[in-house]
Amino acid sequence: MTVDDTGSGADADGGVDPPSLSASPEQGDPQPADAGEDNPLALRLEHLILGAERRYTPFQAARSAGVTMDLATRFWRAMGFADVGQAKALTEADVLALRRLAGLVESGLLSEAMAVQVARSTGQTTARLAEWQIDSFLEGLTEPPEPGMTRTEVTYPIVELLLPELEEFLVYVWRRQLAASAGRVVQAADDEEMVDRRLAVGFADLVGFTRLTRRMEEEELGELVEAFETTAADLVAANGGRLIKTLGDEVLYAADDAGTAAEIALRLIETMAHDETMPELRVGMAFGTVTTRMGDVFGTTVNLASRLTSIAPKDAVLVDSAFAEELIRTQDAPASEAEAAEEAAAAEKEGKEPPTYRFALQPMWQRPVRGLGVVEPWLLTRRGGVA
Repeated sequence: MTVDDTGSGADADGGVDPPSLSASPEQGDPQPADAGEDNPLALRLEHLILGAERRYTPFQAARSAGVTMDLATRFWRAMGFADVGQAKALTEADVLALRRLAGLVESGLLSEAMAVQVARSTGQTTARLAEWQIDSFLEGLTEPPEPGMTRTEVTYPIVELLLPELEEFLVYVWRRQLAASAGRVVQAADDEEMVDRRLAVGFADLVGFTRLTRRMEEEELGELVEAFETTAADLVAANGGRLIKTLGDEVLYAADDAGTAAEIALRLIETMAHDETMPELRVGMAFGTVTTRMGDVFGTTVNLASRLTSIAPKDAVLVDSAFAEELIRTQDAPASEAEAAEEAAAAEKEGKEPPTYRFALQPMWQRPVRGLGVVEPWLLTRRGGVA
């Protein structure tokens, strides 16, 4: 692939009016606009982490990678990076990344739109990961150990020690997650099920969180949110679900079957109820066809789960009728307590063990839900005590 010089937008004077990411070509070696203001330690850290020095303007990087400025700009923005104007701010690693993405398109392995999606999904995920890691432990680790030392004097050696270990761990976790996701895909019944799948989707929401934000100090609020997200993420993973995303006072998760999702919901309620520092929790769940895109889930099933959460009582779980039917079909719950009693009596009469159910379902009043018509919620509880 070669650079499309005309794609940079030549003006009437023969100069270049490049996209906002680009630098004008062949104008010597312009320095970063803020080169004189860059913190020396920040530059040293950047060089340590990236493993290369700033060498290229965006136009030069695109040309070296053999891609058009338009495509380079799309990739760059999709990865979540700001436009850098005409600054010489890019490295050999940036050139290689552009070349790899363009190579996937050129070879026919990915369409251009899919390559941009790869850049966007990777950028969004790792951006949050990087912020999380800095906020969670790097600030604490770089507290000056001795009077007179500055944080900046401690940061560089700490990053130097952590970087290779974190990089190896990141690749390990990514491969593990990729293997799990690939396994789910190949088990799909058909090609359509790979994208539009039948899943159980659940929202867990802290009750009265808005009021808490007005009463609690920012640090306390941050600790509460972190504790909630950590506990929820651990419970979802440990019980076979997948955490889709966290929204501060709310988590969204999915599971391949209704029984798994139900177990997660009740464990969330039970765990939070035993923590006096936590507000009450409510959970809404629905079962049905879900569209998956870039690690997120969409569709009517997701919307219904969200609506059920908003009307669920405190410390309670509401599910839709399709979810209830699925639990009954898989014999995780009886169709009714009367039916369960009849089955138990019949089994006792015949000297057999009565059927055991994990969950109980109680129909609630039908009610209209904005945008979804009339729905019939079911209250989900555990039978036979806490597991």
